[in-house]
Amino acid sequence: MNTIKNRRAVSPVIATVILVAVTIAVAVSVAYWMGGIAGQYTRFEKVAVQTSYSVKEATSGWKVTMELKNTGSADATLIRMFVNDVPVPYDATHYGVSAYVADSVSTDLPYASGMTLVSGQGNTIVLRISSTYGQLSSGTMLNIKVHSAGGMDYIALVQLV
Repeated sequence: MNTIKNRRAVSPVIATVILVAVTIAVAVSVAYWMGGIAGQYTRFEKVAVQTSYSVKEATSGWKVTMELKNTGSADATLIRMFVNDVPVPYDATHYGVSAYVADSVSTDLPYASGMTLVSGQGNTIVLRISSTYGQLSSGTMLNIKVHSAGGMDYIALVQLV
């Protein structure tokens, strides 16, 4: 009986510290869990124009190259292109402008289903601009806009060389 009376309980200060530590650990884990759930529903598309430049072709006009990368968390589908606010058409003869995905010449842009950039993926778009397109000459600045299915516009300014 004497040994039971000599045993001491945990002090109230230590008990309080343990309760606060457990509460903080639970709160942090719940915050990470809720952040993961919120991240699934707040995905966004963001396409960065990493490089854009033009090259003068012998007699046919210019070749403008745009390197794009999807830096957002959702896939981006690019559906329309504009040069100086004039839409690049589906056929290569209209306005003298044609666009295609690099390394796949048979795929003209824009096309009905668009070009999908997976999150983190990049791709190169090449525009061929005829020398008869408008009043273009070397030194002219072009405003090239790529429109996505999500309603975003991605713009690059390119000077013709």
